[in-house]
Amino acid sequence: MVETIKVGDYVIVQRQKYTKLLKFTNLNTTVNLGKDLIELRLAENHPYRTTFHLVPKQERGKRVYTLDALSTPSEIRNLKELLIKESGRDNRNIVDDRQSQSLSTEEILKLREECESSSEVIGKLVENSKSFATKTEYSQEKYLKRKEKKYFEYVTLRRPTIRLMADIYWRLDPEKVLGVRFDTLSQLISYSGVCSVGNYLLYESGTNGLLPAAMLNSIGTGSTAKLVHLHPGNVAQKQALLAMDFPVEQQQRCLSVNLYSVLRHFYQDQDKAVNASDGTTDGTVKEAEETAAPIVAQQEEEDENAVTNNGTAKRKHETIEDETPEAKQPKLEEKPKQSWELENEAAAGIMREKFDSLVIVAKEHPYSILKALLPFLKPSRPVVLFSTTREILTECYVDLKADSSVTYLRITSNWLRQYQILPNRTHPDVTMSGSSGYLLTGYTIG
Repeated sequence: MVETIKVGDYVIVQRQKYTKLLKFTNLNTTVNLGKDLIELRLAENHPYRTTFHLVPKQERGKRVYTLDALSTPSEIRNLKELLIKESGRDNRNIVDDRQSQSLSTEEILKLREECESSSEVIGKLVENSKSFATKTEYSQEKYLKRKEKKYFEYVTLRRPTIRLMADIYWRLDPEKVLGVRFDTLSQLISYSGVCSVGNYLLYESGTNGLLPAAMLNSIGTGSTAKLVHLHPGNVAQKQALLAMDFPVEQQQRCLSVNLYSVLRHFYQDQDKAVNASDGTTDGTVKEAEETAAPIVAQQEEEDENAVTNNGTAKRKHETIEDETPEAKQPKLEEKPKQSWELENEAAAGIMREKFDSLVIVAKEHPYSILKALLPFLKPSRPVVLFSTTREILTECYVDLKADSSVTYLRITSNWLRQYQILPNRTHPDVTMSGSSGYLLTGYTIG
């Protein structure tokens, strides 16, 4: 069954290499790509990965476009084959004096209004360029790519994936995902051993839901695994979880609860269980019943005297005699539990079963959180901590070594190098991100 775009879905709008995540809330949904405003209402009921042609609307002073679905992506023209006819041997005689383009800015704007496609606009720019024919083939391709990026008239609507969202969040602001790049995310999932069976514990303090979404994606559908997602705030960040649109059965395997609230609930239940096993609770109830008995008898005697003194109150005396001590006590109506209380109960139940791995990605120093959560791990289970600072993990490393609760401790860092791979010119990208933080990994000791 082909999945189609519906109102309420999250979609990723892609124009060439640029991607943007948004929610298709209603038929008036629009998206800004640079200076262009694109109306998405005509995308409804089209399959994901459909490529659309941007059709300009006649609105003065605005670059507004609607969508027209392509029957096949092959309709997109290859500018290299159309426009590159002859090339120079080198660029030594080319001078960048900004006089090579004979068309003025006003004439180019007029071209954009008159031409039916971006290919025609770029073709006119090439025809009126004095230096294009003398450039090398590589320089010509770069020129066409720059112009195509500016005037490209096609977008593709894609279904959100973990990789695409990780790229989008990282490009917009790495701090929004606590510095977790997509290669580090893959390492976190790999070291934690998340699969379709077991219970998994995650603490993260703000990654837009990327970490729980990635772990829930690894758990998959039709599994028996459960994920307890701990967070420090009142409400967990869930944009990535919602964007993935997991089946309901899979969503129910993830419980998002406040760290301090669920720990308090767990230990309160534990104290009650200990008191009950010691007989403290039964003794208290029995003592309360014995204390209440003479008070009830005294109340009955006072009521009987009142009836004797007042003959009109005989019916009241009979009613009181028929009442049991339990009926005289006011009945307290139990308030229905709120959703967060039910989630705390469910999470505490899983905590009693214990977990098969622990992942911590935190803004704050993770050691106190680690010490609070380590007792809930089974023996010989993986522990994974992430931090953008090596010194923080070094402190945790030393403390865990001294505590002897975790073994096979390792601190590693990821360094990803991206390459441009093109014919006769493969080389690393000129600009790339540096380190994507550090990982401290180990295994619990039974």
